[in-house]
Amino acid sequence: MFVETLTYGQVLARFGHALSDPVRSRLLLALREAPGYPADLADLLGVSRQRLSNHLACLRGCGLVVAMPEGRRTRYELADPGLAHALGDLLNIALTVDPAACDATDEQGCC
Repeated sequence: MFVETLTYGQVLARFGHALSDPVRSRLLLALREAPGYPADLADLLGVSRQRLSNHLACLRGCGLVVAMPEGRRTRYELADPGLAHALGDLLNIALTVDPAACDATDEQGCC
């Protein structure tokens, strides 16, 4: 198995990419509460199993979740317990949004 060492900037970029999609964000928050199985997670989030599978593949690729085979099923969980703590810290941040500086229709996707 190949293990890549990432710089702090690369780690933050992967985390940011994962959080940039609302479904992936909700998926990480669900896994923060408890490990889960794809079918159950898809039902919980109200998305198709195929869409959830794509998001799980992205999160695995970013190194944020791991797949744990259990017989014929696979359970997913956060790759590191520190991620649950980091997500909790992010949820406790109060943001002040300046609508003039960050238009929700901005094509660059800044906000």
